Amino acid sequence: MPARDGITSVRIHMVNTGSVAVAHVPTPGDVVTYEGDTAIDGVPGTAAAIAIDFLDIAGSACGALLPTGNVVDEVNVVRVICIDNGMPVVLLNAADSGKTGAESAAELEADAALKRRVEKIRMAIGPRMNLGDVTKKPVLKMTLIAPPRNGGAVMTRSFIPHRVHEAIGVLGTVSVTTSCVLPSSVAEGIAEVKQAGGAMQLVVEHPTGFFAVNMEVAITAAGITVERAALIRTARKLMQGEVYIGDGVWP
Repeated sequence: MPARDGITSVRIHMVNTGSVAVAHVPTPGDVVTYEGDTAIDGVPGTAAAIAIDFLDIAGSACGALLPTGNVVDEVNVVRVICIDNGMPVVLLNAADSGKTGAESAAELEADAALKRRVEKIRMAIGPRMNLGDVTKKPVLKMTLIAPPRNGGAVMTRSFIPHRVHEAIGVLGTVSVTTSCVLPSSVAEGIAEVKQAGGAMQLVVEHPTGFFAVNMEVAITAAGITVERAALIRTARKLMQGEVYIGDGVWP
C-alpha cells in the first residue's frame, strides 16, 4: 500500500482471532524508515518504533472479556481470573502454588508437579471459558503473577500452554494488563497500578525483560471497557532481491 508522509496506518486482519490490528509505520517523506533507537527485550539491536493498536479484541476467542461471567473463579481450590482480551489467559497468584514468580523459565520447566497442577486447572476451566476440551489445543495460556520487582506493574511467568515461555506473548500481555485494572480481580493486591481508568502505560515483567502496553480504560458502574490497547514493536528490512523464474514455468 502507498506510504504517506509522517505515519502510515496499516490495517491487519488477524486470522486466528478474526479481529483487526492497526500498525502505525513511520514513513517520513513517504518512505518507510527502519532505523531508530527503540529496543525490545529479547530482540537484538534497535530499530524504528511501530505502534500497534488492537481493535475490538475483547472476547475474540471466548465471546466475552470475562468468559465465565466472573472476575474471580475458583478451580481446584485455586482462585483465578479468566480473561480474553485478544488471547484467552488464566491468571494465578504464584504464591498459591508455592512460587515467588521470580523463578527462571528453566526452573519452572523442571517442576513437574507444578506443570501437572497448572495443566489440571487449564483442562477444568477450558469448557467454562467456552473453549471446550482444551487438552490438545494451544489456546488458553496459563500465567503465574506476582508483585513486580523491577518497577513494572506485575511480574509474570507464562505457560503456552505446556512449555514455559522465555518472555510473554504479545496478545497474552494485553490480557494480563487488562486483568491488572479489573477491580476485585486476582491481580488486585499483586499488580501495582498507579491510577484507575483513563490513559495509562502498564509494564509487564517477564523472565527476560519487560513488555509495555499503552491502554485507555473506562470504568463505570456498568463495568470496565478497554477503549485502546497498543504495543510498541519494531521492524527492520532484512533483504531485497530478485528471483528469476524459467520460461517453462509460465503458460
